[in-house]
Amino acid sequence: MSTYILGIDVGTTSVKAVLIETGSRAVADSHALPTKSDIIDGSEIKAKEQHTGRIIDTLNRCIGLLPRDKLQHVSSIGLSGQMHGVVFWKGKGGCDWPNKDFSTARDTSQLITWQDGRCSSDFLSSLPKPDSHLSVATGFGCATIFWYMRHRPEFLEVFTVAGTIQDYVVSMLCGLDRCVMTPQNAASWGFFNTSTNQWNIDILKGAGFPLHLLPQCVPSGGLAGQTCSDWHGIPAGTPVGAALGDFQCSVYSCMSARTDAVLNISTSAQLTFAMPADFKPPDSPQLTASISYFPYFEDSYLAVAASLNGGNVLATFVEMLTSWMKELGAELSDSCLYEKLIDSALNQETSDLMVSPTILGERHDPLRLGQVTNISTTNLSLGHLTRALCRGVLDNITSMMPAERLQEAGVTRIVGSGSAIARNEVLRQEVERAFPQLVVYGQNADSAVGVAMVLCDQH
Repeated sequence: MSTYILGIDVGTTSVKAVLIETGSRAVADSHALPTKSDIIDGSEIKAKEQHTGRIIDTLNRCIGLLPRDKLQHVSSIGLSGQMHGVVFWKGKGGCDWPNKDFSTARDTSQLITWQDGRCSSDFLSSLPKPDSHLSVATGFGCATIFWYMRHRPEFLEVFTVAGTIQDYVVSMLCGLDRCVMTPQNAASWGFFNTSTNQWNIDILKGAGFPLHLLPQCVPSGGLAGQTCSDWHGIPAGTPVGAALGDFQCSVYSCMSARTDAVLNISTSAQLTFAMPADFKPPDSPQLTASISYFPYFEDSYLAVAASLNGGNVLATFVEMLTSWMKELGAELSDSCLYEKLIDSALNQETSDLMVSPTILGERHDPLRLGQVTNISTTNLSLGHLTRALCRGVLDNITSMMPAERLQEAGVTRIVGSGSAIARNEVLRQEVERAFPQLVVYGQNADSAVGVAMVLCDQH
């Protein structure tokens, strides 16, 4: 009888669940659902938060769509999810199990996501210097906790545990009264040394940081515990992996050789390749460098150009047009508008319009904003603008990691992945323009597949 590994990715805009057959590693079934969990709150202009309860409800609905006869033969569960963000909860009180098919969030905060912009450059410069090769940016868990500590300390007093949203789900499934976190997610919070796999305890303690909120670190690929209850037919006592980063799992799902680079464009965008096995990161942050070094598996690292501007830029463009149309008394759904934009750009093969899409800045250049230049009377059509916007997303990520850097690293192939690339033929054309004759597209290249493959390989 076949057994399966359940891979779950709790993303910025959706939850995906996939069942992989343990022997063949073939995808037996999968489902994805949008979370629709963004909190719109005019009182905090730069806040980016999501409703934790809606995310958990979406997760339960997504698992419920998988075949129950297969779920009854799940041998282990792996989770990945959006990095950097933080959710707070009260120990074992962080969820309810009203029946054996689902759990509900309880005594939790909202999820403050990686897109949160409350930590200004001045605020970040007031924080202690981390003992890490990775700098701290707005939206990073430790920076967010420092912000609450200084601006709303009473908020933190209510909670005893903190972690990423995927760490919270692991704690919920296992009934843990604490949070366990892998170096992949800990590094994304800041104030974590990946060489020693330790938090900067002394530095944080000296700054008055609430140390009890720091998760316990366990190896990437290791187990966090076992399910404390039956869950949608999955038996109690099923091993659950410690949560991993969605970026690393996406890479794991499609990087088949050390000479591969991976270009992932989903909500954000990343271009990455594997560093040599003996690579050691620098001792301190390179604040203006566009390339960072993210922990991967077994003490290895990925060189990463991680852009804040990816599919979210295209989504913002669609939202802007929808808003304008409403003001003009016209109505068109986002999906219909998106389809028309893609069609118009496919009919406009080139454009001399120039769009710099960095409306969210970049972590190495947070004050940088977007620009539209070279405007003329002949390039104002939607086709021109959509084509130029897609090209701009590619030009931005390749400016952060130029082709020469990839050649120096011995890269011979670029694997394209991510929801924005999968859904947008214009974006794929621009990828192929940027990297002629180098690009292939990953089959089943996503974080949910990747986290299931990690468990398959490690256990």
